[in-house]
Amino acid sequence: MIGLARYWREIPQRYRYEAARCKKCGKVFFPPRLVCNKCRSREFQPIVLSRSGTLETFTVIHVAPSGFGDEAPYAVGIIATPEGARVMAQVVDCDPGKLQIGDKLRLEFRRVQKDGESGILCYGYKFVPAA
Repeated sequence: MIGLARYWREIPQRYRYEAARCKKCGKVFFPPRLVCNKCRSREFQPIVLSRSGTLETFTVIHVAPSGFGDEAPYAVGIIATPEGARVMAQVVDCDPGKLQIGDKLRLEFRRVQKDGESGILCYGYKFVPAA
């Protein structure tokens, strides 16, 4: 069980918001990939993404999957970072009905879920409206 918690903590994109920039063409991937889909290169450099972004598109979930029922309705969006990455994440601390494409958002690390009967808390990133 301890190994599982350590595994989740050590995923760079989950806790350090780490992406990969292709060394050949500069395209940014989040989460990192093994092969660039633009130039087919396999050489990347890790980068830490900015904690800000712009809402490109979103949907509002009214019927939530198991474990998230108490959060519905909630928004899930695609957020564009200044580095060029696209991040899919939940948008919280706002009325989902008032979200608009183009809204400025900022990243926060929060509890995402409690893992089954073991009670392990899983943390990840969510976006909130920029103040």
